[in-house]
Amino acid sequence: MQFSEASGSTWEHAMDNLYSFVYRGLLTEESLDKAGRQRRKHFGAADANQLEKTLSFDLLDHDCLATAKFMSNVYSAIHAFENMVRTLVAKAMAEHHGEGWWSKVPERIQKTVKTRMEEDAKFRWHGAPGNSEMNYCDFGDLSSILATNWNVFETLISNLEWAKGVLSTLEKSRNIVMHGGGAGKRRY
Repeated sequence: MQFSEASGSTWEHAMDNLYSFVYRGLLTEESLDKAGRQRRKHFGAADANQLEKTLSFDLLDHDCLATAKFMSNVYSAIHAFENMVRTLVAKAMAEHHGEGWWSKVPERIQKTVKTRMEEDAKFRWHGAPGNSEMNYCDFGDLSSILATNWNVFETLISNLEWAKGVLSTLEKSRNIVMHGGGAGKRRY
């Protein structure tokens, strides 16, 4: 099949645009790297192997370790979801209330968070969960923040009771996984 002259020139023009776009993207990447851009953290197999050596995995019980490795996948999913919800809540509250949005969080949660942040400041070597109050909230607190500020979230989440149910169910699973429990293996 041959291209006509018109379609050939269109093809060449499209390829020129594509090459130009890709080249500009590569130049942008290079410039950002030279400017000191911080790339996202990637944790690969070599990193995992090094960490296992550092933590003396070879001295640990193999059955407990196998369960823990299985649960690490469940942990990853729960951790990612939990932190996505935290981000959603913080962004929605900030967009609606501005910089002072934290004052719209229930006082009980504010007090607990303040205490936790003060305790963490005493043990800096341990590492903090983050620099935001949201990182110090219990997962269950997110439902309370949604409920007390429903006007902020009703356009994002259509049904409060559904959201509370999902978060409550996930909190139960989260607590089992995060506190040494295991999830049953199911074959599908």
